[in-house]
Amino acid sequence: RVVHVGTAIALVGGSVFMRFALMPAATELNEAEHDGLRERVLGYWRRFVHGGITLLLASGLYNYVFVTKPVHDEVDDGRYHMLVGIKMLLAVVLFFLAAALVGRSNALKGLREKARGTLTVMIILAAVIVAISGFLKIRGVPEPAVGAENAETTALEP
Repeated sequence: RVVHVGTAIALVGGSVFMRFALMPAATELNEAEHDGLRERVLGYWRRFVHGGITLLLASGLYNYVFVTKPVHDEVDDGRYHMLVGIKMLLAVVLFFLAAALVGRSNALKGLREKARGTLTVMIILAAVIVAISGFLKIRGVPEPAVGAENAETTALEP
């Protein structure tokens, strides 16, 4: 859990820094300086993004399969699984956008050219993922549902 949360904090914090501090400051540079700074920053940031995605996938899968899923399966908690599924789908989109921003593919050049908007979308996705995670954490595990056979027996007792 610590690896998962720590990695998410580092990646989201880096994205917020790039969008709201580095990008506005870099607009004051001439084009050659701006391009040079972008290449140097992305050269370092690329390692964080790729390593972070790997850590988030590995720790998230481990936490789900071995820690939380068994507990929620015992009480037939469909809402938990639905919300975790939504969280995972949003994370896949976020990972794609993050990899596209630090990547070199010509097919995704448009996302890099609109990095300000792409980073904004990424930050919003991250906030939604964190909100879902927070809700699931404070919600806890619901009480086990009473089986149908127990409910019928209880209803017949005086």
